[in-house]
Amino acid sequence: MERLQKVIAQSGVTSRRKAEKLIADGKVKVNNKVVTELGSKVSGNDEIEVNGIKLEKEAPVYYMLYKPRGVISSLSDDKGRKVVTDFLGEVPERIYPIGRLDYDTSGILLLTNDGEFANLLMHPSHGVEKVYVCKVKGIPDKKDLNRLRTGVKSNNELLKAVGYKIMRVDRAKNTMILEITLNEGKNRHIRRMMEEIGFPVSKLKRERYGLLTLDGMQPGDYRMLNPKEVKKMRQVSH
Repeated sequence: MERLQKVIAQSGVTSRRKAEKLIADGKVKVNNKVVTELGSKVSGNDEIEVNGIKLEKEAPVYYMLYKPRGVISSLSDDKGRKVVTDFLGEVPERIYPIGRLDYDTSGILLLTNDGEFANLLMHPSHGVEKVYVCKVKGIPDKKDLNRLRTGVKSNNELLKAVGYKIMRVDRAKNTMILEITLNEGKNRHIRRMMEEIGFPVSKLKRERYGLLTLDGMQPGDYRMLNPKEVKKMRQVSH
């Protein structure tokens, strides 16, 4: 037996918090009876309806995609561009991306049908570390780069990095390759941050997400996370 809101969240319909509100608002039925008590527990044999729609009982699945550049982090695109699920055509479950990577950014993207797991990883208070490698135009000095740690204002938002590492400097081409670590992920976070300090990003890749890396993968490859990886990702996001 599991709590009703947890079962709803794991189905991918919504987060656990929103599931709790739907229950309290009388929008959830179990075996054709409205349930408004948050502590209610259900079994795998119970029939659950949310807003009049029956929950499909899918086992939770967790995938990692090496998203190539030039791909949208969504399930569809009105301009006909490639989307991330185009690369996971053989997956029968209704999965969706956890967060997003920009169209021109490559690297690790996680996809799942487990709404609770997705919410856990995306919540800013949990601070799961994400490591990016970026190529920037120009060669910032230490003073410039230290601004990434203290924070850079962009559109009334404070954008910060946990840390950075200089990987390579090409004085002939006037470029630098940096490793930047974040524990939050605001929209176009690194690109905006680097633009604000005057060194725009020309190439960006997410190389690590928590304990997950791209080892052995090529752009467009995907694989299932194993139970040990899922357990560890839950642990690092608590």
